[in-house]
Amino acid sequence: MTPRSRTNQLLYQAELLLETPVGSDEHAQARRMAAEEGSLALAELALQSLLREVTELANLERHDWRELLGPEGADIAELHRLRELAVRPDSWLAWLVGKLEALHGSDGVARRRSGAAAGLIAVGSGAALGEELSWCLAEAKAEIAALRETSEEW
Repeated sequence: MTPRSRTNQLLYQAELLLETPVGSDEHAQARRMAAEEGSLALAELALQSLLREVTELANLERHDWRELLGPEGADIAELHRLRELAVRPDSWLAWLVGKLEALHGSDGVARRRSGAAAGLIAVGSGAALGEELSWCLAEAKAEIAALRETSEEW
């Protein structure tokens, strides 16, 4: 399988996992959280695959997203474009990197949804992790298409 095909496959699988019904029994929240974190893990694999794809001709030894998107990453136009995107707070890649760091932390990233507790005011984005991840994957696919078009021109 080519890196391009693998990237597409991982993105598709991440979307499928998010769309999987979780049911309404006592395990529904745990299944939803597992699906969200599993989908996020697949998104990380897709990011790795994308980086392998856009750096294929550079014959890099490593393709870790932390290294390639960091300041010491290889000087490749596509990586430069992604680095700029990663530091833009409103971008899909900045969101993804933040969530991936949380995923690797001891608390994880998925949260239980609590019922409306008396006297409790909910603060936050209001959007569920799954909804935000769906947005992120859609934005990523658009960016990947643009990156592929650019690299094909070369």
